[in-house]
Amino acid sequence: MSKELLQDLENRMTKAIDSLNYQLGGIRAGRANASLVERVQVNYYGAPTPLNQLAQISVPEARVLLISPYDKSTLKDIETAIQKSDIGIPPASDGEVIRLVVPALTEERRKEIAKKVGEEEEKAKVSIRNIRREGMDSLKKSEKNSEISEDEKKRYEDQVQKLTDKYTDQADQLSRQKEREILDN
Repeated sequence: MSKELLQDLENRMTKAIDSLNYQLGGIRAGRANASLVERVQVNYYGAPTPLNQLAQISVPEARVLLISPYDKSTLKDIETAIQKSDIGIPPASDGEVIRLVVPALTEERRKEIAKKVGEEEEKAKVSIRNIRREGMDSLKKSEKNSEISEDEKKRYEDQVQKLTDKYTDQADQLSRQKEREILDN
């Protein structure tokens, strides 16, 4: 039973890290990156559609994101979706493609963004610690119901703690990497 519990906890912690990665990908770091527009949904024939399904997204220069729609008739819809999104970069269209010029970040703005990275990291760590707590509670319940011995419980608790440490370290590494990307630009 407890082997399955450990596997379940690890899967859930992995999802917490994946979520952090996704959130950090949407944070602008002063250079063009296709993940900036990853969450943009375009109203395409009445259905919200991810931008990357309607256009090719490339980075021809360090601060320029080039969006080339597969179907030119979607250009206006894509432009509107970008304007309504929380990206904060005005789209420039020439009738064929859309360019997003990522402005250079001021020192103050860099610090604000780094703070946001820290907030996202903390959310992930809270999620990981909650998963740990649920795992520990489950082990206590198993011991109480005589499903596992006290020694087994201790051994599993150590393994749960090692998992927790591993995933909180990953969250640290991801956020430090993103902060360096933001501050070293």
